Amino acid sequence: MKRVIAIADRAALVSLKLLAALNLLFFLSFIVVLLLAVRAHAEAPSCAGTDLLTALEKNDPAAFRKVETEAAAVPNGKGLLWKLEKPGEKPSYLFGTMHMTDTRVTTLPAIAQKAYDGAGTIIIETTDALDKAKMMAAMASEPGLMMFTDNTTLSSLLSPEDAAALDKGLDARGIPPATVAKMKPWILSAMMALPACEVARQTAGEPVLDVKLASDAKASGKDVEGLETAVDQLRAMASLPLEFHMKSLVETMKLGDKVNDVNETMIVLYQRGEVGMFWPLFRAVLPDSADDRAGYAAFEQTMITSRNKVMAAHAGPILAKGNVFMAVGAMHLPGPEGLVEDFRKAGYSVTVVN
Repeated sequence: MKRVIAIADRAALVSLKLLAALNLLFFLSFIVVLLLAVRAHAEAPSCAGTDLLTALEKNDPAAFRKVETEAAAVPNGKGLLWKLEKPGEKPSYLFGTMHMTDTRVTTLPAIAQKAYDGAGTIIIETTDALDKAKMMAAMASEPGLMMFTDNTTLSSLLSPEDAAALDKGLDARGIPPATVAKMKPWILSAMMALPACEVARQTAGEPVLDVKLASDAKASGKDVEGLETAVDQLRAMASLPLEFHMKSLVETMKLGDKVNDVNETMIVLYQRGEVGMFWPLFRAVLPDSADDRAGYAAFEQTMITSRNKVMAAHAGPILAKGNVFMAVGAMHLPGPEGLVEDFRKAGYSVTVVN
């Protein structure tokens, strides 16, 4: 198979999956911008990136067709808006989001906008994002989730070569390495997963889609509910092996500007509602190893499957009231353990709305 993208050294598939997950699963990137924005460049760089799917279709049609076939086999892998119906309840809607400020993301499709406008209650992953001061105070109560509280530093866990790669990546973002030396690796991974232009927009106060939906809902008098806390999300990340996080951090740094390509591709696929195509595409452009698969399996169980069950349980009593618009990261929707299937198991008729 032809290589579609040239990645510095060998960035494992797990790091690409992590990049996608950070923007399609939870608010960690949003949290990190709050922590690190004051250390980043003040200027707003322009966004740039290449759609990897288009490149694959052009350079390797056979591989492109294989990606399409694998994506088609993903349960509930196509569609962002799903209608939830149960006898005795007013219909509600489940919508997949990206936690980004790009206008292609924050502008809802017309049919999703209609469902949102007509809803009486809006659910997002965490309402902590609506009160930044409160969220920062809650996270500060458990400093070990964000910082090494002993003598450990990031560089002490890396080889000299990897430590140099880390410093180079931080310098490129305008972040003095010494100022983040004691930060946990998942904090910096989340930062580096975002294009510099996205960091700049969030730093300037532009809301990611979920925050925009919740803020607009409050302004119009709708009820707004959350399913978890920012601390919950950080605890989940902290529960994964440190070795996994260190590897992901180094490989994300080595991706360099290719981060822009990954994010551009995610936005293009998101606009099309092709949620089930993310992993097949990444497997095509960069085959994974057994080590990558093992590392990501733990991540998937902790950050996707387990959280899906919690979200479905917490959403149940709210959905029972009817007329709800539930907006969560798009990667929570597809698959046999996704929210679409979880709500079907809870007795809902769940149908995609084109």
